[in-house]
Amino acid sequence: MTHASVPSTSDAAHETAVYTHGHHESVLRSHSWRTAANSAAYLLPELRAGLDVLDVGCGPGTITADLAALVAPGRVTGVDAAEGVLSKARSVAVERGLENVEFTVADVHALDFPDDSFDVVHAHQVLQHVGDPVRALREMRRVCRPGGLVAARDSDYGAFAWFPERPALDGWLDLYHRVARANGGEPDAGRRLFSWAREAGFTDITTTAATWCFATPDERSWWSGLWADRTVDSAYADLAVSGGHATTAELTSIAEAWREWGTRDDAWFMVPHGEILCRVS
Repeated sequence: MTHASVPSTSDAAHETAVYTHGHHESVLRSHSWRTAANSAAYLLPELRAGLDVLDVGCGPGTITADLAALVAPGRVTGVDAAEGVLSKARSVAVERGLENVEFTVADVHALDFPDDSFDVVHAHQVLQHVGDPVRALREMRRVCRPGGLVAARDSDYGAFAWFPERPALDGWLDLYHRVARANGGEPDAGRRLFSWAREAGFTDITTTAATWCFATPDERSWWSGLWADRTVDSAYADLAVSGGHATTAELTSIAEAWREWGTRDDAWFMVPHGEILCRVS
């Protein structure tokens, strides 16, 4: 495959979207829980020592650090659009004694790397938040070596399921869809990954699906608590109010419903994800 050259700032119209969640503590609480095992299991059989990996949208770096340990002495580069969160990622790498990982700011629509730079290009919960997911996938393909893999996993909010049912949580899901789409994202990205990959020009695509399930007392408390906090205190809350999607009182009511739901002994929540492994030819 012939790749385009690296686009410069002057000739690349960066497609942007507002990151709905921001980096409030309640958001990082969720992101820091993620590991390669619970968030990239579909990719792990393809990894081996010596591979060079790009982790797009690395956030606080917990998945990135796991990938670095798995492919050492191969190099892993974690990139994120937000400079602030990368200090947390660097701290994680230092705490784990990893010397084969580095972090830098980047825009997935215009990655500042030469063609064919990595054996694996990975993105977890990224494409749902970008302005142009097809362009992002094309750029991920550009920096991936022939024979390498572009891997992406995204949740699908429209397929979330929970029990017991609560009208306020139905309202939360409707509100989240409206806020995320107003910000330029697509919260039901999981079901669209295969279509986006085809549009991006991939032909060798393996598609799978996997879930997170929160049902034990600790899991319910953690999941409901972080969403209750996120609903009233994060950038998402600010965007919901400033965008005219909800009032502060409505957000408080949703947060209270989250906390009440989390106390139920029979509470259960499922988060489904779409996954794609795209072989670069």
